[in-house]
Amino acid sequence: MSGFEENEISKNANGGTEITKRTLAKYVSEDLLKEFQIIPSRFRDIEEDKIRVYWCHDLPEDPELNHLKEENSRNRFHKMIFNCNWQLNDFHTKLGIPLDEKIDIIETPFEPLELTPKSKDKVNLIYFSTPQRGLNLLYPVVDALSKKYDNIHLDVFSSFKIYGWEDADKQFEPLYDKIKNHSHMTYHGFAPQEELRKHVQNAHILAYPNTWKETACRVLIESMSAGLMCVHPNLAALSDTSGMMTTMYQFNEDPSKHAAIFYKYLEHAITVVNTDEVQNYLKFVKAYSDNRFNINKISSQWESLLKELLEMYPTVESRKPQSEMFVYKV
Repeated sequence: MSGFEENEISKNANGGTEITKRTLAKYVSEDLLKEFQIIPSRFRDIEEDKIRVYWCHDLPEDPELNHLKEENSRNRFHKMIFNCNWQLNDFHTKLGIPLDEKIDIIETPFEPLELTPKSKDKVNLIYFSTPQRGLNLLYPVVDALSKKYDNIHLDVFSSFKIYGWEDADKQFEPLYDKIKNHSHMTYHGFAPQEELRKHVQNAHILAYPNTWKETACRVLIESMSAGLMCVHPNLAALSDTSGMMTTMYQFNEDPSKHAAIFYKYLEHAITVVNTDEVQNYLKFVKAYSDNRFNINKISSQWESLLKELLEMYPTVESRKPQSEMFVYKV
């Protein structure tokens, strides 16, 4: 794939970062991309004849990004892109990333989902993220609510197979088994993006008691686009991604307290999601998501940035690192 770099980890993965860069590659001019090395977080080596863009998707605590605290390491890149303001400020605070002309923010693009008719008799809940992001809190809450609301059903799409890390699922197998054996839940594991999007369109509520700091959230973006009522905490970049337009609550580090808060908000969502007032509001939220994160808009931002950089660094000589090479080992 021209421009957007793959490595030994990403080539077998289908997570948010991989979906985003592979989708973008279809929208940005291939001739333009040939001039660039765009590195999504996992840095391996530089191509001195290319214009180098470092695209940060992870957290400053990640050992693979620790090299960015060194000026010599940052100087190997012509531009650094972050997903959102929260993430950039976190890097600035923790790694000392300077806020200068080398920095830019480009949000996560996606292809909007069609709004489809949803069941009026049932309330379909969905969770479609890796298990360590809150699935352990979701299960007992939905289990308790299912005893009170017989019309709810939870679909769970969750597995480390999305990254090609099947062994990492072993610690969660007891939880997966509980979901499989529950009459109000279905465990789907990993599903291709096309199949997953159909299930998202049929859902009413994104049930997402997230406990993992995200720098951007495709799960939330796609759910908003599909007309879901999204119930989640304000942890990390979730408030940034949501635009404060979702059913969001204050994150609590205590798992028991978090689960109790989530129960209250999810129960409210179950009781109101099929009302005309809420459904009309969710159409407005969909329009917001579809416009803010639209692939056509954001791919144009990428093209404009790359053309500007190409004007600044037109020759191979102009692209060579201007400072002493810095080598960082994980």
